[in-house]
Amino acid sequence: MTVNAQLLERVKAQLVLSNSELTEVEISQALRSCGALESGNDLLLLAKQIKSLLVGYGPLEEIMKSKDITDVLIHSDGRVFIDSTSGLTFAGKFFTDATSVRKYAQRLAMQAGRRLDDAHPWVDAKLSDGNRLHALLPPIAVGGAQISIRVPCRNPFTLSELLERNCLTQKAADDLMAIVSSQESFLIIGGTGAGKTSLLASLLSIVDSNQRLVVIEEHSELQINHPHLVQLEAKPSSAEGVGAIGLPELVRQTLRMRPDRIIIGEIRGVEILDLLIAINTGHSGSAATLHANSPEEVINRVQALGFLAGADPKLTKEWLLQGIAKIVEIKRIDQHRFVSAIAMANRDLGKYEIINQYQPSKLRVA
Repeated sequence: MTVNAQLLERVKAQLVLSNSELTEVEISQALRSCGALESGNDLLLLAKQIKSLLVGYGPLEEIMKSKDITDVLIHSDGRVFIDSTSGLTFAGKFFTDATSVRKYAQRLAMQAGRRLDDAHPWVDAKLSDGNRLHALLPPIAVGGAQISIRVPCRNPFTLSELLERNCLTQKAADDLMAIVSSQESFLIIGGTGAGKTSLLASLLSIVDSNQRLVVIEEHSELQINHPHLVQLEAKPSSAEGVGAIGLPELVRQTLRMRPDRIIIGEIRGVEILDLLIAINTGHSGSAATLHANSPEEVINRVQALGFLAGADPKLTKEWLLQGIAKIVEIKRIDQHRFVSAIAMANRDLGKYEIINQYQPSKLRVA
């Protein structure tokens, strides 16, 4: 049975509007809503065919099964690059032209129950397997669709495994365990792809099992091995542009959940103020990641985010230095990720001072 292209487009639109899971039953219901006349086995067969066209990664299925990939990047001309422990490499040309890439982007967006078309030319959503999709269409993507798929770490490394991989020195591991056990609040900083999220998951996994962790993320990525874990995820707006629930609101809700530690997967905006207020009112031992290239940048970066929320920069700085005791810096050099420094808040001088620096032996100059 051949799937009519126009019917397929109507079914896709129906599924996005209903935000339905892509089961054969839901597809069959969408088919009936779109005027399909088939009945019984014919309708079920058509639903199966449509599901095969809409679900999965298609030509990238084998690539997505790789265990060490962190990002898959698809250019509008069909070229695909992957980022992994080996660095950014060219995987091949998997799509014929810009049109096929655009259709693929829309297919993935539809799987996430999101709209992607000329009226809504971008999407940032979580796929059913936990991978994060970001896609752009023209006119904001010049030359054709651009797709990025972020693959979170499925099995967080233990500190022992990070030592074996030369991501930590023994001294760094000891210092990190001391930060966690002393209930100090901390930030993990680094550039894009440095390994901030993976390191945070590793550290949270050694938190005392009697403590209650409440984790807040825009897209759930942190894989934490802990018996008393609660995970909250922001809610995007519906296809009609309503119903969004952001990180600031989730932080405020967390305060009513009796957390021992509040964790934000990545600070990107005004939620920093809600976290700092929580830390300074008793929720010590909390943590987050922040995109910054050095401890010296952290104060200015946080002040800028606080300013967006209307907070006085001096007050934001005071809350930061009082609440965040330590900054953990992680770097990525020549595809090798390693904890490079720990800085401590110096409230008298109004800055973070590096108290320990580390360099794995394989990177040391002989």
